[in-house]
Amino acid sequence: MNRLIQLFKALSDEARLRILNLILETGELCVCDIQRVLGFTQTKVSRHLAYLKHSGILQDRRLGGWMMYRLADQDDPAAKILFKELRDLFKDEPVLNSDIDALNKSVEDGCCVSITTLLPRRN
Repeated sequence: MNRLIQLFKALSDEARLRILNLILETGELCVCDIQRVLGFTQTKVSRHLAYLKHSGILQDRRLGGWMMYRLADQDDPAAKILFKELRDLFKDEPVLNSDIDALNKSVEDGCCVSITTLLPRRN
């Protein structure tokens, strides 16, 4: 039960949901790209990424000078179901779709980290 409480607490913030949406859509992003797309300060992005990481939702890795964040491996069956459902729910949210459009624009303009393919457009 504590694991579910921890997950839902981590997901109870709009900024964290927006960050998670971008990472679920792309697989992995750096702090700079998240900051650029969402218009948040580096401090705000880092604080929310740390919260998501400490809650077990995200994991990070260093790539040169960048910190990359991706969804953590989920051993918990409930977490796997939750993230699958979140992906579906996120597709119906205008703000989250707008964030994906902004990320696609950012990729076209050249992000901090090279992404080799553009993201699929949501319909």
